[in-house]
Amino acid sequence: MANVFEEKMKAYLALHIPAAEHMAFEQSCHSVAEAAEAANADTKDLVKNVCMIDADNNLIVAIVHGPDRASTSRVAKALDCVRPRLATADEILHMSGYPCGGTPSFGFAATFLVDPRVAERETVITGGGSEKSLVRLKTRDLLAANNAQIVRVRK
Repeated sequence: MANVFEEKMKAYLALHIPAAEHMAFEQSCHSVAEAAEAANADTKDLVKNVCMIDADNNLIVAIVHGPDRASTSRVAKALDCVRPRLATADEILHMSGYPCGGTPSFGFAATFLVDPRVAERETVITGGGSEKSLVRLKTRDLLAANNAQIVRVRK
């Protein structure tokens, strides 16, 4: 049975990205390895959304390939701001409307930064709204949905 976060994501997709595929699983998709196993995909097909908070308490989402790590110093340089800090699980839920481990790459107010390696892929898999769901979509649809800047944010 889908939870409230998954239902919210499905409604968003139906309205804004109807070609996207929402996938729900019995197992956790919280880590990249778990998500790749659940989706029967390579970790390079997955993106992770590293949520950060800037000095003005704004949400920043650095989107990188599953195996990559996001750099707070690269994010600061890209946005010409003080180095942001990682968001807590409570902040992620409060500011995005989705739990940590299921946060999608779109669908809420934030500054989205997409690493160029992600932008090179035709299709990606991102958080689906819960720790047990994912969304597979065209990268161009992801970029259109979140109005992202493409800038190197990986370490």
